[in-house]
Amino acid sequence: MPKTAVIFYMETDGTVPVLDWLAELPPKALDKCRSKIERLAEMGHELRRPEADFLRDKVYELRVGLRGINYRMLYFFHGNMAAVLAHGIVKESAVPTKEIDLAIERKRKFESNPKKHSYER
Repeated sequence: MPKTAVIFYMETDGTVPVLDWLAELPPKALDKCRSKIERLAEMGHELRRPEADFLRDKVYELRVGLRGINYRMLYFFHGNMAAVLAHGIVKESAVPTKEIDLAIERKRKFESNPKKHSYER
């Protein structure tokens, strides 16, 4: 199975919200999130629970748990790429609706102009 290219959503001003969020995480949480991103690159559409789950409107979540804290990264597939759109830390098991809505809005922007909204690591 070919690897899935993982890219990060970039705002028109050049900021990359998920990378900024990752930079603020404690080292152990950052390591686990990086590992999960690597798993997404390896497994692509085949990645399933408990590591990933479908939310709605073609948006999925990468799931990381550490010491009772749930770290989530929201993404969607665009061709052979997975675009990481949004992030969050949730105490409950469900991702808040506002975070999913934000990811869907970013997904629309990305789909309208992938080059403009792509940051590749």
